[in-house]
Amino acid sequence: MAGVKIPGITEVPSVEEILKNTVSEYLKRFSHYPEVAACAPGRVNLIGEHTDYNDGFVFPMALPHVTVVVGAKSSTDESTVITKAEGVDGHKEVGFLLPTKERPLHPGEPKWANYVKGVVQNYKGSLVAFNAVISSTVPIGGGVSSSASLEVATYTFLEQLDPTKPEPDPRARALACQKAEHDFPKMPCGIMDQFISSMGDEGRALLIDCRSLEAKLIPILNPDIMILVTNSNVKHELTGSEYSSRRKQCYDAAGILGKKSLRDATMEELEANKSKMDDVTYRRARHVIGEITRTQQAGDALAKEQYEAFGQLMVESHNSLRDDYEVSCPELDQLVSAALEVEGVLGSRLTGAGFGGCTVTMLKRTAVAKAVEKMKTKYSGNATFYLVVASQGARALPL
Repeated sequence: MAGVKIPGITEVPSVEEILKNTVSEYLKRFSHYPEVAACAPGRVNLIGEHTDYNDGFVFPMALPHVTVVVGAKSSTDESTVITKAEGVDGHKEVGFLLPTKERPLHPGEPKWANYVKGVVQNYKGSLVAFNAVISSTVPIGGGVSSSASLEVATYTFLEQLDPTKPEPDPRARALACQKAEHDFPKMPCGIMDQFISSMGDEGRALLIDCRSLEAKLIPILNPDIMILVTNSNVKHELTGSEYSSRRKQCYDAAGILGKKSLRDATMEELEANKSKMDDVTYRRARHVIGEITRTQQAGDALAKEQYEAFGQLMVESHNSLRDDYEVSCPELDQLVSAALEVEGVLGSRLTGAGFGGCTVTMLKRTAVAKAVEKMKTKYSGNATFYLVVASQGARALPL
């Protein structure tokens, strides 16, 4: 809704604005202008939750919210990185030597720096010591992938500094950043977040097959259909046991069904083997198998501009995440329930891993103001609302 101010909607600063501020911070700290800059977006997953590590389908789009990295080669052997992102833990400046075979980088404190160091350790090209400043508009802990945004922006920044000037490979970049998150923050994530941050495209969502890594861009171009992202401002820490236990339950269910992953299982096979697994494992598998099907159906619905059908699949997804996968929370349920009371709201669901974070709502343009008002009234907390469009993936920025 360009040019129209809607009460309650938070405007996202432009990439140019963030870049200008980040360059200013770099100049203040290092007393010279940066040589290169890069950015990478956060993402909202329209549907397909907890399917990526089950070889399933996911359907994210890149957000206008980005992480920006600016910097230059260092005059010393040490790299210095400063973050200006809000909500990060610990010290805002770190220094480290580039990794060698004999002296690799290791995770440590502050936690935010592990995402940067993990990418440096896993970078596939030639490294040079550097100084950098990071800024971000991607909400941290909001379930819109601030971590992948930071990783992919860092990798894209390193590509700009690389003296060999490699031809960017968005897929390889995403895989290297996924490995960085596994190795350093110790988060066993699937490929979705890094993939969409690296490969997103303006005006289109990306249906990703997490087994083959094939991806299909599907337009969201109808000007009367809007995407509303609502941050509950309830944060989640996901490197703990909740994520890992669900992942293990999925693998256990696949083993009982004699499948490589739940991607290969049908609902009929699950029902036939229900007695061989406990109720929790059964419900986890029921969510994943159903969600993989829903995500494929959603891809077809969006391609045919069947927005009502898409919205219904979003509602089914939320109910399954709440009841079978048990990753919702009262705050997310309140926001989804309130949105669905408004005429013109087509669908709403939690997005991201759960336990707080954001909801995503598909709705008609005419329903936006009423939906925001209703959600504000019914929600016990203090939510932040963003009207978002599918945005461009990682890229170098001209200085």
